[in-house]
Amino acid sequence: MNLTASASNVFSPSDGRVIRLRPIQEADLIGLEWEGEYRHFRRLYHEHYENSRSGNTLIWVAEDQTSGKIVGQIFILLSSRNRELADGTTRAYLFSFRVRLEYRSQGLGSFMMAYVEDYLKSLGFRSIRLNVARANLQAYRLYERRGYKKIGSDPGVWNYQDDQGQWQTVNEPAWKMIKYLR
Repeated sequence: MNLTASASNVFSPSDGRVIRLRPIQEADLIGLEWEGEYRHFRRLYHEHYENSRSGNTLIWVAEDQTSGKIVGQIFILLSSRNRELADGTTRAYLFSFRVRLEYRSQGLGSFMMAYVEDYLKSLGFRSIRLNVARANLQAYRLYERRGYKKIGSDPGVWNYQDDQGQWQTVNEPAWKMIKYLR
């Protein structure tokens, strides 16, 4: 699947840096760990990368062109067994959306969201669903500004296998949100 949208994939904040949003490459997986901060998600990132190779998941990274550092990421699930999340044709599910702290509040997150929304519209998707942790007010406000509406709550309990092979349980109560693209 071609991950190029018609909109520009280059973001330039006021400080003159150039940040390019591009499809993930296998070599980027280590960069998603942000110098070890998210190392525990190593297996999960690899699993999602493999799903992206089959076209079920789309992953973009925001790369600072000066440093070569991955400064943001956004994952989109196109189809899920849970049809409320993603149905493969009209509704996609946004997850694992991150922007490094030092790159926040400059418009990069909004740029990334707009890019992905335009891309999904070009594929014929009519809505995007996401869950946002109730404690993450900054992200919640970003989604509201982008036109997402709260549609309910989610207990936010999920499991993953960490980089050491141990199963971890996350308990992060969340709000369900949706945006209609058309």
